Amino acid sequence: MWARRVGWLLILWVGGVSTLAVIAFLMRMIMRLAGMR
Repeated sequence: MWARRVGWLLILWVGGVSTLAVIAFLMRMIMRLAGMR
């Protein structure tokens, strides 16, 4: 019963971390493009 709950927590955690990584990457690219111009 709790194994499924732990699995969902792991999926949500991985999704959140990946989302933060993508946002940080996009922000870095935007800052670099803004610096070039």
